[in-house]
Amino acid sequence: MTIKAVAFDMDGLMFDTEDVYWKSASALLKRRGEIYTPEMCAAIMGRPPQYCFELFKKTFGFAETWQELQQESEDFFLQFLNEGFSTMPGLFELLEHLEKYKIPKGICTSSAERIVSEVLRRKNLEKRFDFVLTAENITQGKPDPEIYLKAADLFGVLPQEMLVLEDSVAGSQAAQNAAAFPVVVLAKHNKNGNFSAARLITHSLNDPKILNLLPPNSNS
Repeated sequence: MTIKAVAFDMDGLMFDTEDVYWKSASALLKRRGEIYTPEMCAAIMGRPPQYCFELFKKTFGFAETWQELQQESEDFFLQFLNEGFSTMPGLFELLEHLEKYKIPKGICTSSAERIVSEVLRRKNLEKRFDFVLTAENITQGKPDPEIYLKAADLFGVLPQEMLVLEDSVAGSQAAQNAAAFPVVVLAKHNKNGNFSAARLITHSLNDPKILNLLPPNSNS
């Protein structure tokens, strides 16, 4: 089946912002005398804010609401974002390919709209996507397929005709659960993940293996 649209995750997939999330979560917990661990990071990677901060509350017994913890964490995130962040390898080359062949593209992220809009603005990418779905647009977060089923509907394609680019286990499972075509891009932050849900695993967004799945070469 020919791929007719591409859905992008954002953090860790389009942008090297996982370190920013690490710093913000570490600052949030340090303020309360707790330590953010790689195990906790893996447990929440790709999940929406409510899941993440309810897990913090359950694990550490924090008195604040999950919304209050989210607000504080986002304040830290935007502060650390000022230190700078880069795009992931191959992003602009892939965007140019999709635009050259008029392949629709959207963003499907578990992050909050406040974070998403600021990250996209700083890289001047707000207008290069057909739509952006954030945590505010869903009721069930990844690995539930809701966000990718909504994306397919917005694209006007079958889920099977949509390629999904992900970097998290939960995200790749969400794409699989939606019956889309999950592709995982590996980097330092996710190299140990169990990506059995992926149809393809690569190391760059402009890997020829990805481009070969897309028009004008697609015969997937």
